[in-house]
Amino acid sequence: MTPSSPSLPRRHWSQWLLALVALLNLVLVTFDLSYLHWRDVYLQVLPSLTQAYDPVKAIQPHPETQHYLSQVDRLNQQISQTGLQSSETETLLAELRQLSQQMSQDNPFEEANKPHVLAKIKQEVRDRTGEQTARDGFATFWSVPYLLQAGWQTEAEFFNSNLRPLIAGNYYRDSDRYSLFVDRFWLLDLPFILIFAIDFLARTYRTSRRRPDLTWLEAILRRWYDLFLLLPFWRWLRVIPVTIRLYESKLLNLEPLRAQLNHDFAVSFAQELTEMVGIQVIDQVQDTIHQGDLARWLLHPESRRPYVQVNHRDEVTAIATRLIKVSVYDVLPQVQPDVEELLRHGITNTLSQAPIYQQLQLLPGLNGLPAQIADNLARTLSQSVYNSLTGILSDPVGAEITTRLTQNFRDALEQELQKTHNLQEIQALLIDLLEEIKINYVAGIAQGGMARAIEEAEQLQRARR
Repeated sequence: MTPSSPSLPRRHWSQWLLALVALLNLVLVTFDLSYLHWRDVYLQVLPSLTQAYDPVKAIQPHPETQHYLSQVDRLNQQISQTGLQSSETETLLAELRQLSQQMSQDNPFEEANKPHVLAKIKQEVRDRTGEQTARDGFATFWSVPYLLQAGWQTEAEFFNSNLRPLIAGNYYRDSDRYSLFVDRFWLLDLPFILIFAIDFLARTYRTSRRRPDLTWLEAILRRWYDLFLLLPFWRWLRVIPVTIRLYESKLLNLEPLRAQLNHDFAVSFAQELTEMVGIQVIDQVQDTIHQGDLARWLLHPESRRPYVQVNHRDEVTAIATRLIKVSVYDVLPQVQPDVEELLRHGITNTLSQAPIYQQLQLLPGLNGLPAQIADNLARTLSQSVYNSLTGILSDPVGAEITTRLTQNFRDALEQELQKTHNLQEIQALLIDLLEEIKINYVAGIAQGGMARAIEEAEQLQRARR
């Protein structure tokens, strides 16, 4: 065991602990970013949480709406003491009617970015009183005749369940000299940033010691994503380094996701690359045909300059020679019966036109002789042609004649291909064929073939593990 091996478990536990600290910080950042949006929920479910966290956001109860709620509480106490039909109660109701009109005009909820709350309150009051306008609704709601008819306890329960949560959720935030809202979250975030900064410097130092060829900046960029943990702004980007740390410490298994992303990326990239390469190759061949370079390239190998020859031979000539040998030695014996039948048919048709052939058909015992002659002649001709071809290919003089024949055939073919009508027709046919290949097969290769190829590659990788 090497001396450095005991440090491996300590390093693992330190990575695990730092990953949990980063996760805790991310949860705190997420809570801070969503606090203003969910504050009304926290206020009803966990009011102690809002009391503890409101100072972080410099949130204070709004004076106007708080005074409104305190007047409602005073009214409740006054009614419990003197009843609805008293001068003190009437004074408080008149003040609430005035405060309601002032709240409707000033809209104190707009400062907390809650303009919809006032609209909701007005709608609730109109629906409750049956009035057409919010002004008349508040005037009716905070009146003795209405409360006597509807019952104070019933209306008090309606106010506490429907209106009080909306009004109590309003707040006021302090702002600095630059008219920006005061936010003290940095005080909670600073200890985490210091921990992440120390860890980042330590990791960078270890990287620079382990890789002396790297500069300090290159060592920093090796852990570029950890820089998001040090930024006091755009804190939501910390999800990137936190996810990576959890994955590195094996607290989060991202292998299925990583494998799927790699597979999707490979398939998409391979499809696009295959289509681009295939189309580019076909377009290049089409341009070559347009310019007339393809025939010159095939028929005149000496014109391919600069061109690298493999095994120092002319492939076009070698292919032609190989095709001739395969045709003579392998293909011709298989089709020899058909050749004999074709010759027999031709000889029979030729003999049938001769007068002596017709006379032999009439003689007794000799009517089958013409057919035998045709069979023997066809068999002899086909065998002679086959023996002649094989003999020519094996004979040095015959091989030389064959080479000269190939050369003369190539020259004659080139001469005929150079004629305008032949050249234009062949070029048009080849270009159309390549266009059909591009349309029908290149996309198919990219879509179907790439997925199967990547699956086979993944199977090979799993087999090697």
